Amino acid sequence: MPIEQKGDANGLTKPANRLGILFDLTIYISIMFLIRELYFPKVGFIINGLFWSLSTLIIATWRMKARNVSWKDLGLRKPESIKKTLLTSAGILAATIVSILFFQIVKDHLPFSFESNNYSENSTSKFGELKGNWLLFFAIMPAVLLESMLEELLDRGFLINWFEKLFSQTSIATILAVVLQAAIFGFRHSYDLSERSITVGLIGLVMGIAYVKFGRNLWALIIAHCILNTMSMIDRVQ
Repeated sequence: MPIEQKGDANGLTKPANRLGILFDLTIYISIMFLIRELYFPKVGFIINGLFWSLSTLIIATWRMKARNVSWKDLGLRKPESIKKTLLTSAGILAATIVSILFFQIVKDHLPFSFESNNYSENSTSKFGELKGNWLLFFAIMPAVLLESMLEELLDRGFLINWFEKLFSQTSIATILAVVLQAAIFGFRHSYDLSERSITVGLIGLVMGIAYVKFGRNLWALIIAHCILNTMSMIDRVQ
């Protein structure tokens, strides 16, 4: 359910509190990017990623508590129908894959080019030598799935709702919220305007639209995201 359904008790529906929402977003986004300047080489990329996301989760939860909002309010609640949730996840996954394939088809025909990056080369060093290493695959997958869940909580659950409150006086608040969270999601994964950031941004856009469209329950998104990342990891190990 949208967080405004909790009424004025949490202060989010009051225009005067937009400065408070702006404060929350400033603190959250600043920490989200600054925390990534900390990297502990000895524990590897996966553990560092979880450290970044969990630190950001603490900040989001802190600001939610200040506004009397819970994760249940943002969509981390029991689905009304397991079957419907699974079907929705399948649809989200299909839409995400189609959007990525479409971008791959049209990117070379666009009137501009994207910055190159070496993500594909770095993926091996980030995750370890995964090629043919199923033991490593199963060892890191729990962390990958947890990270997938955290990204849905933070990028779709928190950011979309907080951006909506910031732009609540406009008629396109939800559109702005979905687009902005997708842009941040994409940029955060490569810090440039590259094929990698656009692809991840498209994933964030599809997930954001699905979040708003399908009742703002995060579980369908979490399932779809986990499957998508599992497919990506299997592709690396084969």
